[in-house]
Amino acid sequence: MASTDLKDELNCSICLNIYTEPATLRCGHSFCLLCIRSVLEAQEGTGVYTCPECRAEYQKRPALRRNMKLCNIVEHFRSTQPERKVAGIFCTYCVHSSVPAVKTCLMCEASLCEVHLSVHSKSTDHVLTEPTSSMDSSKCGTHSEILKYYCCKDTACICVSCCVFGDHRGHQVELLKEASEKKKEKLRHILEKLTSKREETEKSVQGLQDHRRDIQEKAAGLTAKVTALFIDLREQLKALEERILSDISRQRDKVSLSVSDLIQHLEIKKDELSRSMCYITELCKVTDPLVVLQEREAARADTEGGPNRKAHTVDNLDDVSISLTLHTALSDIVSSVKRGFHVQDLLLDVNTAAVDVSVSGDLKSASWSKTPIWPKTQQRFKNYCQVLSFQRFNSGQNYWELETSELGNWRVGVAYASIDRKGDLSGVGQSNKSWCLRLCQKEYLVSHRAKEIKLQPESPLQRIGVYLDYEAGRLSFYQLCDPIRHLHTFSASFSEPLHAVFLVWKDGWLRIRS
Repeated sequence: MASTDLKDELNCSICLNIYTEPATLRCGHSFCLLCIRSVLEAQEGTGVYTCPECRAEYQKRPALRRNMKLCNIVEHFRSTQPERKVAGIFCTYCVHSSVPAVKTCLMCEASLCEVHLSVHSKSTDHVLTEPTSSMDSSKCGTHSEILKYYCCKDTACICVSCCVFGDHRGHQVELLKEASEKKKEKLRHILEKLTSKREETEKSVQGLQDHRRDIQEKAAGLTAKVTALFIDLREQLKALEERILSDISRQRDKVSLSVSDLIQHLEIKKDELSRSMCYITELCKVTDPLVVLQEREAARADTEGGPNRKAHTVDNLDDVSISLTLHTALSDIVSSVKRGFHVQDLLLDVNTAAVDVSVSGDLKSASWSKTPIWPKTQQRFKNYCQVLSFQRFNSGQNYWELETSELGNWRVGVAYASIDRKGDLSGVGQSNKSWCLRLCQKEYLVSHRAKEIKLQPESPLQRIGVYLDYEAGRLSFYQLCDPIRHLHTFSASFSEPLHAVFLVWKDGWLRIRS
């Protein structure tokens, strides 16, 4: 018998699959043990049991016995067949072969292949869906009817009974297809928004990646620049060291030679003096007065002058010139390091100082005065205790340093020359014409356009560095400690010349460091 024919003979007529633990009724027909058991249980209470195959009747529930011979045949057949992968949903009506289903009819609770679909009812009651083996999700849990409508109020899929006399009676309903299309339309709008947001997110990610790459490139460039700078500094310092040491050696040799010449001269003088002393000693022993008196002038000549008269002209090491050379050369080296930006030595413009701002004689310190100091003029600030710098900045990279008080109120920053001299907007940081760092009631803040950001430095700001890059539109504040800490950076497009500006109040004071 062919393999296909044998398979058909070994199929259970209930589940249409190969027997699993086959059991045989008295009429001779065999079924899977579980299949026939479920059929007989369903027939309980009807008064009669029938064979699903030949309709043979039994007054009592027939006993089920496993057909061991058929069991062996099935096992042997399974062992000779190649393993098959579990397929998808098959056509319910193709009982002799497993044909994939293309649709499932919810009304008929059957899956259909292409052939059976072509002869299936076209009635709207027969709802066709994608092939599925579970019909429960397509039926109403209350009425066991096919879900056909969508309740807009309760956002639920319902059946006809739910709509007519169930919990959804009187509610606005739509056909599932119409509701599905509306939801799809909403989902498309959501998808468009999500797509747009995703594109924006991708751009942000790309921007951050580009920024990270720029930072890495900038860090690499700075690393190379600093490395080259320190190599150059080491070379300059080594050359300077050799130069200074050579100068010291040269002066040492010169002074040593001069001292050696003087020592030689003095040794000769010492010998001459020794001979003179011996001569005078012998002369003192002479008893003839005439001889002694005749030698008087020679003795006087030998004793004139002193052996140390020339010692005061001995040269010494010129440590002052060495120190000056060292200081000048080191200053030149430091100046070459600072060549990237201008270190400003600011001076305060007393003509702009408010009448109660005290300015020191060197024009570098500002503090608050309880009594007016200056006469009132249009150039002076009226409502804020402020003063501008003489210097103005309209290009380049500039830097200056300040000392500040730990108490009181103060502000440091920059402002356009056109900043108001009176009114609420005249205070530094209050308008779009000024930017500042400030101490107010023991809190440190940065301010621009009266918008403040609170800072949290680890220690009081006693020394501050201010860096201004006019073309780049950058104003940065640094705490000059060890290590130096960045406090805040403003970014702007500067459109006018800028002045440094200082505000002091009560116990607050500021001093420009040279």
